[in-house]
Amino acid sequence: MPRFLLGLLLLTTAIHAAETRTEVYKTIGGTKLEMVIQLPDGWKAEDQRPAIVFFFGGGWTNGTVGQFENQARYLASRGMVAMCADYRVKSRQEVKPVSCVADAKSAVRWVRANAARLGVDPQRVAAGGGSAGGHLAAAVATLPGLDDPADDRAVSCVPDALVLFNPALVLAPTEGVTLEGFEAKVSRERFGCEPEAISPIHHVKAGLPPAIIFHGKADKTVPYASAELFTNRMTKAGNRCELVGFEGQGHGFFNFGRGGSNENAFATLKAADQFLVSLGWLSGVAEVDRYFSAFPPAQARKK
Repeated sequence: MPRFLLGLLLLTTAIHAAETRTEVYKTIGGTKLEMVIQLPDGWKAEDQRPAIVFFFGGGWTNGTVGQFENQARYLASRGMVAMCADYRVKSRQEVKPVSCVADAKSAVRWVRANAARLGVDPQRVAAGGGSAGGHLAAAVATLPGLDDPADDRAVSCVPDALVLFNPALVLAPTEGVTLEGFEAKVSRERFGCEPEAISPIHHVKAGLPPAIIFHGKADKTVPYASAELFTNRMTKAGNRCELVGFEGQGHGFFNFGRGGSNENAFATLKAADQFLVSLGWLSGVAEVDRYFSAFPPAQARKK
């Protein structure tokens, strides 16, 4: 067998594709909200694997559940149960962000309530997301209230770790930052509740889950200064919070295929992998390049 074919065979047998399942985690107002689940190779229902739930971005107005498909597939290849949650948005269900938060809390509760059959360790459930989805991940960790009344609140919605991509964290005036662009457009009418009630930075306290934040320093939609302020308040409260800034990068820089390159997507995913390693959830080193050599990113497959 030619050497290059042998190398390709070894690569594809060392890294496995995830099995994809889709389940409805919540039905509300005639809308069925789905959870797309990536199961790792060798998965069994009796496993106790770490898990992550991703929430897509789109300003709580639009967006698709497939935004974090590549990140979820990769993390499943590393042994996690990786999920992407749908939630209601303005363009499809005419809801405000307060309803998006309620859905995100329902999604994390659903994972914990079904941990035994999903092969998930209920004490190792992370939340992740980008932009508005990053806000939702941070919201389930920080915000009191804003629950769906139908939820079983005996099941905690607070994740055990956060992986955030240019998240909206400052949604009301606060000392230390000048609100510009996205975060300046704050009102009860827009959010469906008082801005402070839905603003993660206003609810930072001790005992919050460890977090890593990826943010472009040239972001004009969600200012980098807001991520700096959130990080400072988290660390002053005694929480672990790491901010990874990317010079010259704007909003959404982490997405696969952005600007015709996957460089930033790979960089953020590698750092997220090692963050999870530092928590003891994964082991070894990141294999992002090897994985996507064997299984190209979804956008590339669809061209």
